[in-house]
Amino acid sequence: MHRRLIRYFVGAIVVAVVLFGTVMVWTFTMVHRHCIKTCGMALRTYAGDHEGIFPSHPRGFGDAMLLLVREGYLESVAVLCAPGDDGSLLERAIAENVDVAEEQCSRVYVQGLRASGFGGLCVIFDRHPTLGGDHRYGMGPSLREVCLLDCSMRIVPDDEWPAFCAQQVEWLVQAGFTRQAALAYYPEAKAHD
Repeated sequence: MHRRLIRYFVGAIVVAVVLFGTVMVWTFTMVHRHCIKTCGMALRTYAGDHEGIFPSHPRGFGDAMLLLVREGYLESVAVLCAPGDDGSLLERAIAENVDVAEEQCSRVYVQGLRASGFGGLCVIFDRHPTLGGDHRYGMGPSLREVCLLDCSMRIVPDDEWPAFCAQQVEWLVQAGFTRQAALAYYPEAKAHD
């Protein structure tokens, strides 16, 4: 009887180690694939090399984001994509040298900001909320990840998103954006009014 208990105990330990290993492999392959902070650092580096000006493109922020890859500030499009986006649209745009419609991007990039601006302004954010965001993809509450101008990352729960948008609109207006242009980036701000 004692040996049978030891076998069960050893078997349980083996199963636990295998499960733990599987979770760790999943964590390192799935999580951080779309790290928004990496995108923020690439934007800051780009601005540092371009007199404090972030990438801009006359055909929209989708093409502006691709400048980071085209000019070597990012190795791939992965961090330009929110969790759940495989990046195929942006990869095709680079391969075929075609434009990217803003509404097709899974992350929204706020064009027109300067690196010297107010650090609380959001420069790029997930267009749609995901469960757990990039750091706990598929698990946890519905949220969006945002990267602020100072390169810090913030997690905004879904229920706080309208208030976050309203604050960003006010700060963009203070930074010189028209209210209409600011609301184009943050249409959910209207729900907070």
